[in-house]
Amino acid sequence: MTSREEFERAGRRGTGLQSAMPTAIAAWYDRRLGRVVIRLNSGLDVAFSPRDAEGLEKVTPAQLREIEISPSGFGIYFPRLDVDIYLPALLQGFLGSRAWMAARLGAIGGKSRSAAKLSAARRNGKLGGRPKMIRNRGDDRRGEKLLPQKRRGRKERQKI
Repeated sequence: MTSREEFERAGRRGTGLQSAMPTAIAAWYDRRLGRVVIRLNSGLDVAFSPRDAEGLEKVTPAQLREIEISPSGFGIYFPRLDVDIYLPALLQGFLGSRAWMAARLGAIGGKSRSAAKLSAARRNGKLGGRPKMIRNRGDDRRGEKLLPQKRRGRKERQKI
């Protein structure tokens, strides 16, 4: 259980945050722009694409029609999806949890088409592609370890 003192301390922290950070006073989905727009008490409008926010990646415009603002003004809630977005994190550029953001960055990096990556793929292809995985004989089926097979050079392949 929380004590009365902890409750009062949390209230003071929230009051301090409200005076230092802008809060949401209105929020809506703009179909023309394809963005969720949040109006702040500072007069600024902040907009983001739903596909860039965790929990909103694959939603339809109809699901974004209803948006609620928390009493503190720090939370944006999408009741049809049961998704919350924390405004202070959004204003810092965080559109999801650390794990979700890392996965998104990893997916973007994997799609890279740099000259170095293309060159490495060509070299790998000339060697016969990705090496096949072989089973280690001493391992049982459940905890087996797969090891990359040793690549044979061009001369060794011709002898076979």
